[in-house]
This record gives sequence, structure tokens and C-alpha cells, in this order.
Amino acid sequence: MTAPAGMLSLWHTALPFRFFCIMEFLRQRIEANVLAISRGPGSADFLQPPGDPGLFGPDSAAWQVHSDFTAMLTGGVAALLLQMLHPLPLAGVWDHSNFQADMLGRLRRTAQFVAGTTFGSRTDAERLIARIKQIHLGVTGVAPDGRPYAASDPDLLTWVHVAEVHCFLQGYLRYRRPDFPAARQDQYLDEIACVAEALGAREVPRSRAAIADYIARMRPQLRCDDRTRATLQLVLNAPAPNAVAQPWTRLMMRGGVDLLPPWAQEMLGVTPRGPLRRELLRRSVLLAAQPIRWAMRNGSIHLARRRMGLPPQP
Repeated sequence: MTAPAGMLSLWHTALPFRFFCIMEFLRQRIEANVLAISRGPGSADFLQPPGDPGLFGPDSAAWQVHSDFTAMLTGGVAALLLQMLHPLPLAGVWDHSNFQADMLGRLRRTAQFVAGTTFGSRTDAERLIARIKQIHLGVTGVAPDGRPYAASDPDLLTWVHVAEVHCFLQGYLRYRRPDFPAARQDQYLDEIACVAEALGAREVPRSRAAIADYIARMRPQLRCDDRTRATLQLVLNAPAPNAVAQPWTRLMMRGGVDLLPPWAQEMLGVTPRGPLRRELLRRSVLLAAQPIRWAMRNGSIHLARRRMGLPPQP
């Protein structure tokens, strides 16, 4: 017995709608998982006030570099490991945070600060900077080598900033825009230095050449000990928001480790990948990034562009 022609026509008409509903459900689930990593209490209100460009504005290099979640996540992982090669920031993190038990929480807090100071209104950006400065005042102690440390130390703030923005830029170049112009890269580093200076950093490098010189001067101060290696293992075995996202999270962590310069990988005991394995990893990260880019409609940059009355990001 065959179904009436009218019923078949209705069934075929409903197929596109059903497909749309399934895809929209998947999109919302993916976006919710991403926002769970990057948002939390104290996040900026990216929609208010209308027309406020914040510290940088939509034409800035900072908005461009910080717009891609995959590039920022991998860059953030590399930045954390590079920062932790300095014994004093490492001591501060181990003594004053629950990083070992909640690594994603630390990455989330960093993401909130970076997103808020980049895409938030000027008031929200200044509020977040003031809050971090206040937190830093309480982060003091003595490192295992006997040296005192303070998170408000201008020199340590410069190291943490340089490691962070250098790795964010490397993530953007590797996993989003390999053709990002050199002048635009320097513009990014020049723009973003204002956040470090507002936190109390001094003599902040503002170009790729200045950062390369700075890192070269800092290398004799860097060390790798048991706690640094433990940090690497925490990164490589980072938990995911849920079981389904676990393979994706592990891939992103490895993509971040691969952003480190060879000398830093060697210090950490990581065997650098050969050209073929590096390219395979890069292609895997790019493939895994596609559904994230497709799903994101309410990320920080999307909301900020709405605040500015601009169309969705091209």
C-alpha cells in the first residue's frame, strides 16, 4: 500500500526543516561548550553600551588576532607553558591558585580577561584591569630557589605579557591567517602593549623584533623543574567540558604545545615534530576548528560588533 501523494509531498517538504532543526541543535551545543570554556562570572557585557569601541575598536589588529577561538586557545596553552619556564611566575601560580586541580578554570579566567579587555567597553576593560591589579597585590611569596616574588613586579608582568601575546600571534599565524601581514603583526603588538602597561609592566616590547630580542635576553633566566614538567602533563591531559569534547580538547592542547619554539620544547622534554608530523597536526587542528567557526554566533567579537552596530564578522 502506497502513501497518498499529498502525504509524500508533505513529508518531503518537512525534510529540509528537520535537517535545519538538527543542525541548529548541533550548532547551539557546540557554541555552548565553547562559551563554557571562555565565559563565566565577572565576564564583560559585550553588548553595552552601544557604540563604545573599548580600548581598541573594530578596525584594530587586536580585534582581528583575538577573534578566533581555536587560535587563541592553542596560543593560550603555549603561553602558559612558556610563562611557567620562568621560576617566579611558576611559583606564584603553584602557591596561589588551584591550577593543578582546575587547569581549564585558569584558562577560562585568562580568556575572560583577554576577551573583556579586547572586546569589552572601556569601562569593562578598565574594571577588569583594576581587578587583576588588586589580585596581584596578594600574590607574593618565596620561590623554591629562595628568591622572593610578587605578581605585581613590573619585570614579571612584562615576561607574562610577552609570552602571552607572542603565543597568541603564533596561534593566529599557524591556525588562522598564515598570510597575516608583517606590518599588521607589529601593529597588534604595539596596540596590545597598553594592557600590560596598565597592569604595571614596564619597557614592554612593541614589535616582533623587540619581542625576539627580549625573549633572547630572558632565556638565561628560564628553568625546567619537576613542577614545570608537571604543568606540561596537566596540559597534555587537560579535562574537557564533556566526554564528547575530550578528543578535540587533547588535539588543541597538542596544537598549543607545538607552537612553542624548539628550544622551549627541548627544555620541557618534548620531542619536536618533524615537518610531516607538524603539518599533519596543523591540518588536524584546522579541520577541528571548522565546526567551531561555523557554530559561533555569540562569541565576544560577535557581540562586540553588534554593540558597534556592525554586521557579522566576514
